Amino acid sequence: MNEEFLLPTRLLRRAGPPKPIAGWRGVQIDDKRLAGVLAPDASLLVLHEGTVHGEGPAWQGSRDRLVWSDVPNRRLLGWHADGHVEVLIEGTWFMNGNAVEADGTLVHAEHGRRCISHGGGDTRQPEPIVTHYEGKRINSPNDVAVAPDGSIWFTDPIFGIVMPNQGALAEPELDHRSVYRFDPAIGALARMADFEQPNGLGFTDDGSILYVSDTSLSLGEVPGLEAGTKHEIIAFDVGENGNLSNRRFFCHTDHGYPDGLAVDKRGWVWTSAADGVHIWSPDRRKLGFIPTPMVASNLTFGGADGQRLFITATKYLFAIDLSV
Repeated sequence: MNEEFLLPTRLLRRAGPPKPIAGWRGVQIDDKRLAGVLAPDASLLVLHEGTVHGEGPAWQGSRDRLVWSDVPNRRLLGWHADGHVEVLIEGTWFMNGNAVEADGTLVHAEHGRRCISHGGGDTRQPEPIVTHYEGKRINSPNDVAVAPDGSIWFTDPIFGIVMPNQGALAEPELDHRSVYRFDPAIGALARMADFEQPNGLGFTDDGSILYVSDTSLSLGEVPGLEAGTKHEIIAFDVGENGNLSNRRFFCHTDHGYPDGLAVDKRGWVWTSAADGVHIWSPDRRKLGFIPTPMVASNLTFGGADGQRLFITATKYLFAIDLSV
């Protein structure tokens, strides 16, 4: 008998429309600018339910699908425009963040193999492209982003080597927790900035500003470790060859800590947190808030017109549609 005959189906949700979440209280509007983008009566849609810890949503336009990770379940998942959800890779090495290169190639941050990889999806395991910095293994890459110039940026905290359900226990070889820039054209890796525990990151559309969240406060949730002091987003100006300058505090969240983030075409920063998604203007004004019934871990914009916000929140994949 062909062994493939015994393999389980990859289908997790059949095609069909999403359902609004029952009893949702709606969007909180703190600034009239947000009311023109996100209606107060907009629905929070449930696209999928069943992950253990959903993370790393990325819109893969070339395949018209949303790709995201179920970290402890070691799965890379795909939501398609007709509503069906499937397993793209079974048995990942604790993938967390995902990103998409200009040609549609997927890029992944892996806790288990402690690497940045690319080229995975549709049952194929990706190939590692970054594993060491100056001869030492990197910690456990958490989130990854592709800059407008094609360089691959990623955060490298220790979460994946101190939390067994997120990877495997190991001693860090590096004495710093940093943000890196990898140039795939020449294979060069550069350390760009240090943090207590860098987590999410994102660029403005023109690549001129980089935002990075620092969530060292969350170490207090790990048995045997002490909480750090940071639950904030830091902004940088980005210059030639990715050089960073003008490091500055941008915001922090009142509940939990800012985890994943996305920057829209207006330059607004949308960040996940314990109670939902918080929205800030570039001038650091709080625009509003999208409550979620479970901890929101990450988010991204996508859909055919780029006007849908996808949110990973523990066992859910949510979406909410923007007006403009």
